[in-house]
Amino acid sequence: MVSAPLDAASALSLREISKRFGATQALDGCSLEVRRGTLHALLGENGAGKTTLMRLAFGMLQPDAGTLSVAGRACTWRSSADAMRAGIGMVHQHFLLVPAMTVAENISVGRGGMWSGFDPVRAAEQVRRLAADTGLSIDAEARVADLPVGAQQRLEILKALSHDVQVLILDEPTAVLSPQETQDLYAWLRRFVDRGRTVVLITHKVREALQIADDITVLRRGRTVLQVRARDAREGEVLDALLGDANTLHALADGRPPHGAGLRSAAPVLTTTGVTVRDARGVNRLKGVTTQVYGGEILGVAGVEGAGQMELLRVMAGRCRPNSGTTTRPARIGFVPEDRHRDAVISAWTLVENLALKEAGSVRGLMAWDAYRARAESCVRSQDVRATGVDDPMAALSGGNQQKFVLARELEGAPAALIVENPARGLDIRAAAQVLAALRAARDAGVAVVIHSSDLDELFSVSDRMIVCFDGTVRDVALDRQAVGRAMVGLT
Repeated sequence: MVSAPLDAASALSLREISKRFGATQALDGCSLEVRRGTLHALLGENGAGKTTLMRLAFGMLQPDAGTLSVAGRACTWRSSADAMRAGIGMVHQHFLLVPAMTVAENISVGRGGMWSGFDPVRAAEQVRRLAADTGLSIDAEARVADLPVGAQQRLEILKALSHDVQVLILDEPTAVLSPQETQDLYAWLRRFVDRGRTVVLITHKVREALQIADDITVLRRGRTVLQVRARDAREGEVLDALLGDANTLHALADGRPPHGAGLRSAAPVLTTTGVTVRDARGVNRLKGVTTQVYGGEILGVAGVEGAGQMELLRVMAGRCRPNSGTTTRPARIGFVPEDRHRDAVISAWTLVENLALKEAGSVRGLMAWDAYRARAESCVRSQDVRATGVDDPMAALSGGNQQKFVLARELEGAPAALIVENPARGLDIRAAAQVLAALRAARDAGVAVVIHSSDLDELFSVSDRMIVCFDGTVRDVALDRQAVGRAMVGLT
């Protein structure tokens, strides 16, 4: 189903690229043609080869076979430095930041400025100008370790944009951005390409790709299956190419909220009473918040970034101690953080070891590795985790399969409550649908599920009840988009 190559001057060309990692054929004769001065959307399921192909383009990997050219000139990269000198920049899905440094220092490190007379005042001013130009607000003097994940994502984007790039590759850059931040970024990208630059956007959001992209390429199982002008593409055609199955639909497609199975418990399973949380700067992130969550329901938590929703979920999960107030939680509770690499898994460890990690500090004596292996295999089966075996390192799995394994691990042992942050962040259509279906199944089994997502469509698709955080306070809101939107900006 591959179309003819797109006509026009090429900014980036990868032809018949193959790449193998051990027994896994990540790319199998894959090709991509990116026209100069366009926004090119690269779609595919997790594990389809999108990120691998772009890491090859950026010099992080070398192909086993195939050719690469930039602006019509054949190139061979020894490292990312070679690609950057040729005018290619990349924003990675997983952050490459120094937590102990400030925003300005991280950007200066990326440009090599820390080693040539670093001026913190000048660096901070450069960050402020860059943030104003892109519409991506950020505190230049904030320490990265203190930033929420959404702000860290904005920093990665700003770091890449600080270079004079001709071809900018972005790997799921909007996964944790708010809708307004996403629109601001897309507006900047359009201005960027209007100046003759080029963007390759790795995304799983089909409708957004159709709306904002000039061209679309779809990969499946390491091969190019569709390359087409966005204006000529149909949503169904792209979905068929993406999934290989016209009957597989996105869980969010119709936007209808599900209904619980009628198993809501008579008494709350999880409560907070008068909870206040102050951050390291003494700012109240939660202000006397009282909530109840019942078994057999999904409670959706909405709010713009920094409104207190992350503190609330972590208090509920027992990962954050309140400065005042009380919490009541069950003995068995699962927690899926939004940044799985930082807070949920150790990438170099196997699936078995990452399962055992959940019980670190609570097991005495010898580890029952045969039992852990059997439990890990059960997790793989329960959530359809694509792995060659439970002895695979976590890093060998795609992002979607990592997320499914973490969710399976947290559901293992039948917890009474499950707290989930941005469960479908960076996942493709099929993986997102599977994760959200697992949350509904947990709800139908009587689990008290709490979910926060920066994607309102996602929240409305799974929530039985919704609350909105605003300026450290919480209010119950009807399952109505206008009511939720007004509450998120403080209008009641």
